[in-house]
Amino acid sequence: MSVRLLFDRFDDIRGRIDIGDVRQAGDVPGYDDGTAIIPQGNWMALSKEEAEGLRPTVDTLPSMTVELVSQDLPAFTSDDLPGRLDAATVLDPLAGRWPRRRLACAASPPGQLTSTEDSTTGHRIGLHVDNFDQQPYSTRQDSRRRLCLNLGPGTRYLLVGDLDIKEICRVLGCDQDEYYPHTDDLRRYAAEGHPLRCLRIRLDPGEGYIAPTEFLPHDGSTSDARTWSLAAFWLG
Repeated sequence: MSVRLLFDRFDDIRGRIDIGDVRQAGDVPGYDDGTAIIPQGNWMALSKEEAEGLRPTVDTLPSMTVELVSQDLPAFTSDDLPGRLDAATVLDPLAGRWPRRRLACAASPPGQLTSTEDSTTGHRIGLHVDNFDQQPYSTRQDSRRRLCLNLGPGTRYLLVGDLDIKEICRVLGCDQDEYYPHTDDLRRYAAEGHPLRCLRIRLDPGEGYIAPTEFLPHDGSTSDARTWSLAAFWLG
């Protein structure tokens, strides 16, 4: 696995992370085309041995690492969307220790296999890589990470592929220094039958992540949630 997850003890993440296979959406309703990558749904709890394989190595850059974070939230009423939006405008989740700008907030209903939509079509795009910094293959690992917090009231999940986009491009023969990795590379990789698995990390209200979303295939999910939730995003 090329995904790297920073954690202290396995007990800190026990029961919070599952792993499973992915597939292309095909004719699943609501996706922008049949090649979008979605979870297959055969989730199994991450074992201690698998978790140990996710630890950063001495060569792992912080910009390539997924970290789980938490933040005390104001007391909201269960359906208070305006209050959550207002809170997101003033939150400083890392107390000034991390340069960042707030990108957006996204309210998601429960039951979404993946949550990110193409704003031009309203269709979901499945696992993807971001491209805010537009870094080419040679420096893709230097892209900024993104911070996401779940402001509730429901549970959310972070979906993250177990291979990074540089590794995927390398398999496809797109490892030229000035090549610009894209979600289309991820879809082509899957279409050619190469192996890819996906982690599903549970984020309860007040929990979130810092992740290299331009380096790792990812998306959000509310597949097992019972109610809607609001996610706030910062780029730092």
